[in-house]
Amino acid sequence: MDGPPVGDICSICHGRFNTPCQANCSHWFCGKCIMLVWDHGSPLQPCKCPLCRRQITLLVPSEVSPIQQSDPEVERVLNNIRTYNRHFGGNSTGLSQRLQDLPFLLRRLLRELLNPQRSLPLVIRTRVYTAMVLSVVYAVSPIDIIPEALLGLFGLMDDIFILLICFLYIAAIYRSVLYNRHGGT
Repeated sequence: MDGPPVGDICSICHGRFNTPCQANCSHWFCGKCIMLVWDHGSPLQPCKCPLCRRQITLLVPSEVSPIQQSDPEVERVLNNIRTYNRHFGGNSTGLSQRLQDLPFLLRRLLRELLNPQRSLPLVIRTRVYTAMVLSVVYAVSPIDIIPEALLGLFGLMDDIFILLICFLYIAAIYRSVLYNRHGGT
């Protein structure tokens, strides 16, 4: 969960990862390399992913061992990532950006929920589980805003819409957790 795929390399420097971090588009980069990409662009705008050209609004560094944390270069890179996330991670994003970030955030959240070594705060877990349970109850209950029995496929659309809203809500909660964990205040 907390590292790039085994045998993968940074697509910027074409070398082994040094302080790897994952962008909200799910691509992995060396922390130093992606910070250089940002430094070469406008400091007032988030940089774009060199692979898919999506705006990078959140960088999530992989877990760093205590030995690496004492390295001044690693500490500088992590501070730069925190600064980047403070500038661009907390900004409200449009619906299209939220929909694009949905797979990244839900995949990371699922891995974190299933990993016993990682723990989300109890309040966050409760909110996530409550939203999931309520959306499933709505989807399977016979009481709907637009009943399937009367309108068929069109009636199913409200269930899908409710599930999408639930996923967006859960992703927003988890994004705020990542933002606070990796640079937000």
